[in-house]
Amino acid sequence: MEPWVPSSVLDRAADGRSDPAWVAALWAHPESRVFGVDARSTVTASTTTASTTTAGRVGLRWQRPSGPYVPEHHLLVGLVEGRAWFVTEADVLGDVGETASLRDLAPELDETLTDVAVTGVALVNWHRVAPFCGQCGTLTEVHDGGHLRWCPTCERQRFPRTDPAVIVAVLDPDDRLLLAHQNVWEPTRVSILAGFVEAGESLEQAVHREIAEEAGLRLTALRYVGSQPWPFPRSVMLGFVAHTADAQIRVDGVEIAWARFYARDELEAAVASGDITLPTSASIASRIITAWREGDLS
Repeated sequence: MEPWVPSSVLDRAADGRSDPAWVAALWAHPESRVFGVDARSTVTASTTTASTTTAGRVGLRWQRPSGPYVPEHHLLVGLVEGRAWFVTEADVLGDVGETASLRDLAPELDETLTDVAVTGVALVNWHRVAPFCGQCGTLTEVHDGGHLRWCPTCERQRFPRTDPAVIVAVLDPDDRLLLAHQNVWEPTRVSILAGFVEAGESLEQAVHREIAEEAGLRLTALRYVGSQPWPFPRSVMLGFVAHTADAQIRVDGVEIAWARFYARDELEAAVASGDITLPTSASIASRIITAWREGDLS
């Protein structure tokens, strides 16, 4: 399976961002750029030629940094070919204007800008929900260009929290793929099964538990295939392919409304007729399903 943004040239500037003066100088540089993320995790976007895509298609909307550098608000995403990219909460920019979700935006961007946008959303979401020390409750300070917070009371660094989740392509003995529909989705939408890793679980344990809970299936084998950041608000999706000898699907009826195994020709026909809708291309679910459709999962 194709890895997450393999051609991205985003440099997260780990060696330089610990120097506040260096980050401030980047903010003041005329070639630097800043974009915004709002409370819904949508990103400032535009369909005009001023955006980072062709006219008439949604792109990442940015502006030149202005005013003094404020570490609490101006977060350094990194460097792209020497140019600094910052992110901030959208209302800090003033006129928020048009925004777009990562699901809609990422397919229109190149891999580097997808990396920039996803990292920006992850950073803003973390700072929004975790300004206080989880141990003593002190308001922490933003350091390292926004990539860590410092607790002056505990004298300890606090890093962004990432919640691991597993997402699994389950194959039966005939190499058919399990697809499921959640109750909260639009009627035609399907995907592979996923869920968060619980406290004390390994990734493998989480895979076995989630598939048993949601589809009533026992797995005979599994292997890791890839990962993807998913900052809604702060997850990383860890992809697996698994096998089952059990053909009897038993959905939970609460989260999962129905599920079934599809052969490749059945899936192509269902997609073509509009009977089912697959995940958008920005998601790891799409990449895993595409790999199976092309015969690259085994």
